[in-house]
Amino acid sequence: MVGERIAVITGASSGIGEAIARALAHEGWRCVLLARRVDDLARIAGEIGGEWEACDVSDRAQVDEVAARVLERHPAIGLLVNNAGIPARGSFLDIDPELVERVTAVNYLGGVWCLRAFAPGLHAGAHVVNLVSVAGTVAFAPAGAYAASKHAQLAFSRSTAALLRPRGVQVHTIMPGFVETEGFPQRAKLRSRMLMRYVIEADDVAEAVVKAVAKGKSEITVPWFPYRLATIGQALTPGLFSRLVTRRAGEHRDE
Repeated sequence: MVGERIAVITGASSGIGEAIARALAHEGWRCVLLARRVDDLARIAGEIGGEWEACDVSDRAQVDEVAARVLERHPAIGLLVNNAGIPARGSFLDIDPELVERVTAVNYLGGVWCLRAFAPGLHAGAHVVNLVSVAGTVAFAPAGAYAASKHAQLAFSRSTAALLRPRGVQVHTIMPGFVETEGFPQRAKLRSRMLMRYVIEADDVAEAVVKAVAKGKSEITVPWFPYRLATIGQALTPGLFSRLVTRRAGEHRDE
């Protein structure tokens, strides 16, 4: 359809990705959903009038193949949402080495491969949304590999913003705090009653994404309080804050 706005969303079979797809479809975007779980993708795409492609974003060759098929159907991509991500609880000393590699490949490199593959379709006026995390600005020992992957993703997002600006492509970095989803069951893991008060829902993040694109916001922390304060604390007093956040945010049940 002429003038149709095309959005590509990774990790769209559940959680934040599904919520973003539904919110964008409500705003008139035609969504192309990418993920590994094809049954869920087909169901969601059918419900929102979108399309889907099975894709593991950590597999560079697969991403290139999927992007080629999507770009053949839609030469102009108005929005690329790099949302796919996995958790990785455990310190660098006790986490499985394979999980360290996997979380880096999905959370960080997945966005790199998707940007490179879909770049030919990102013309002036297009947008890229990177779902990072407050963990991209705050590091703590009990989830070191996850935080490291998100730190890398944040650097990638900020670098990409500078890279694509001359092309007229806007990059938006979304940094949620604790979000309750199927893959990240925060309320079942967090011990801190204080932090449990600030666990948000996937729809809250989806709303922030729509707002960022509509208003041209470059970086959004969701919600601002208390997570933005955590970012500032890490920057100003890294040693003290690291010890504090390890005791608070890093305390999870061993389940």
